Amino acid sequence: MVVDLVEKEDGNPNGIDVIVSPSNVALLLSLDSQEKTSLLSSSLVAPLLLFRQKEKVMKEGEDQRPGIVISKMSDGITDYAVNSYNLYKDDVQALVDMGADTYRFSISWSRILPDGTVAGGINQEGINFYNNLINELIKNGITPFVTLFHFDLPQALGDKYNGFWSSQIVDDFKAYANVCFQYFGDRVKHWTTINEPQVWAPYGYTVDTTNPLQNAVTDPFLCAHHIILAHATAVKLYRDTYQSAQAGEIGISLVTEWFLPGSDSIQDQDAARRAFDFLVGWFLEPLVFGDYPFIMKALVGDGLPEFTDDEKTLIKGSFDFIGINYYTSRYATAVAFDKDTTYTVYSDYQFATVSVEKDGVLIGAPTPGSTEIYIYPQGLTDALVYISNAYSNPKFFVTENGYPEKRDDSIAVETALQDDVRIQHILAHLFAISVAMKQGANVNGYFMWALMDCLEMGSGYTVRYGLAYTDYLNNLERILKKSAKWLKVFLAS
Repeated sequence: MVVDLVEKEDGNPNGIDVIVSPSNVALLLSLDSQEKTSLLSSSLVAPLLLFRQKEKVMKEGEDQRPGIVISKMSDGITDYAVNSYNLYKDDVQALVDMGADTYRFSISWSRILPDGTVAGGINQEGINFYNNLINELIKNGITPFVTLFHFDLPQALGDKYNGFWSSQIVDDFKAYANVCFQYFGDRVKHWTTINEPQVWAPYGYTVDTTNPLQNAVTDPFLCAHHIILAHATAVKLYRDTYQSAQAGEIGISLVTEWFLPGSDSIQDQDAARRAFDFLVGWFLEPLVFGDYPFIMKALVGDGLPEFTDDEKTLIKGSFDFIGINYYTSRYATAVAFDKDTTYTVYSDYQFATVSVEKDGVLIGAPTPGSTEIYIYPQGLTDALVYISNAYSNPKFFVTENGYPEKRDDSIAVETALQDDVRIQHILAHLFAISVAMKQGANVNGYFMWALMDCLEMGSGYTVRYGLAYTDYLNNLERILKKSAKWLKVFLAS
């Protein structure tokens, strides 16, 4: 299915009109009841981070010290986040009003362990908050789907040893995970260890650049190595200590893009495969087969850490499901191999350049809120099918997929609520998943990013992804957009 978009000079605040084409009607008819049940019933994803207003630390009695995200993220628009700490009941009601039965949210490490360690003390106020949220969800028939780490490293661990740059993070992450399993695992049956490690490995630890040893060329591989070990160690803990009694499952969520060759040449076809290996295979290959992709080992050489035999045993098979975070795809064009290449960034090792266009034609329709996201649902189908065939047919959840609009508070709220293009976006990607399932992909759920407009990494509060509109000028009121009301009808049909 192609989502038909045309430019518009005025009227629609997003700058585009949606054309309801016959193919969209065909899409609705193509989803049988079994597919709708497995794909749509687990509908929505939470805001990026559930951290509270910074200035209210002592009033709430939390004693939460800042995380890296909290202390470093500011866009001059708001210091309030979306205040889910105090408005979580409103958020749960919004989920009910949308017809959702599952809510994916992250736990803030520093809210549970203010200095990042158990030795530093467990913050009971943080435990109470997540217990209240989880209980409120379950009371309303909504299943919690919990991420342990979503870009919010405790500042204390960043200061102490630069977070995932150091192997010390493995034991500290295990201890933090243990607290979460112990306090919440009786009700949480779906755990994700780490969200989008491909983002955190090259960028996360550089948010606060204090370590003179940092090397942008090879440090991302070192950080990724520790992320994989931290993930696998937490999974082993869960399986050995909690899984049989708590009857849950645990996995990881990976950034996933599909790469099309920039031309029909063999070189560009190989470049597309290398680009995929350096993005997705970088983490998936160790988790499925116990080691990095051969092409990475060959090209990165000594810059890629090695797993010991015991570590290979630890990491191999360390997941019950793989989360797929899909937003866009790219073209890949080969770069000639040169043994004397001077590397400036880690991605130079893949000897491929990636682009959003081929012969002057974009890979998909641009989005008003991001210069990085171009709508290409076919890439989701292709990635799911490829991973199914190449990586032993894992169980999938599509844990993120969303459409960014540019925030413009000058637009009347009633106008901003008319997000027809988001409806088209959801339909197009559900169809892409349906096609992948018919080709054997074991997809068990789809999460739309996001429940409400909220913090976006790299964009702050300048972008709106939510199915609910966050009124930043009116006490952060959540107002259902057209897409949210449509979703409830769609799920019930």
